[in-house]
Amino acid sequence: MKTMTCKQLGGACDQEFRAYTFEEIAELSKNHGMEMFPKKGRGTSKSYGRNTKINAIARRNEKMV
Repeated sequence: MKTMTCKQLGGACDQEFRAYTFEEIAELSKNHGMEMFPKKGRGTSKSYGRNTKINAIARRNEKMV
C-alpha cells in the first residue's frame, strides 16, 4: 500500500491518499482537487501545477517499471 499527501502532489492540504498503485493515488488526488476547487475559489494556476506534478511523477514511475 502506498501513501501520499495532497502537498506531496502539489496541493495545498495534508489530505492522505492510500492506494496500491500510483495511478490509483493520482485518481484519488484528482477527485479531491476537483472537490476542493469550488470550496477554495482558487485560480487555475494552482490546479495546473498540481496536474503537471502528478503527470511528471507518473512518467517517472513508468520509467522505473
